[in-house]
This record gives sequence, structure tokens and C-alpha cells, in this order.
Amino acid sequence: MINDTITKIEARLQSSETMPEEKKAELLGLLATLKGEVGELSKTHDDEARSIAGFTDLSAHEATRLKRDPRLLQLSIDGLSASVTGFEKSHPRLVQIVNAISNTLSNLGI
Repeated sequence: MINDTITKIEARLQSSETMPEEKKAELLGLLATLKGEVGELSKTHDDEARSIAGFTDLSAHEATRLKRDPRLLQLSIDGLSASVTGFEKSHPRLVQIVNAISNTLSNLGI
């Protein structure tokens, strides 16, 4: 299920008409890394891994909408960041990737 969610996010990003190509490429690279990290996390913390994937999906949706709502995008990014709280020591790479995704989405210039 988690891989399906991330695959759906990748497809949404690739078809986005509102996102610059360099941002798409950056986010697709980060998603590839996130897929592996969340896959590992799901072995021991499946609910948390699903939350991370879900908030990533929601954030990507908000970032790729034709009429972006900055408030909704920020709320989804805040949820994404909160979804990795507590994993700083056990999964630092996961937290780093989620923070990079959040920052990239935040800096889309809306």
C-alpha cells in the first residue's frame, strides 16, 4: 500500500503542469529515497509509515493543484513534518528526506 501511494505521488508530480521541471526532478529523487526509508520503517512502525506516505501524498496534491491555496499547502506540510516527529534518532535519514521534501514544497514560490 505504501509503495502504491508513493507511485501515485510520483505520477502526480510527473504530470503536474504547475511545477517547474527542476523541482519535479528534485522531488522525484527525494521520493525515490523516501520509498526505501518508509519501506524499512513499515517493518516495525507500519501505522507511522502510512501516515508519512499519506501526508506526503496530501502535500504533493496541494503543491500541484492548478489553483494553489497557500494555507492548505502549509497545513499539509506541517502534517508531513509532524509525521516524523520522534524518529530523529532511530531513523535520521527518513527525517532528513521528509524535511527536504517539506522545504522543497514550501519554496515553490506561492
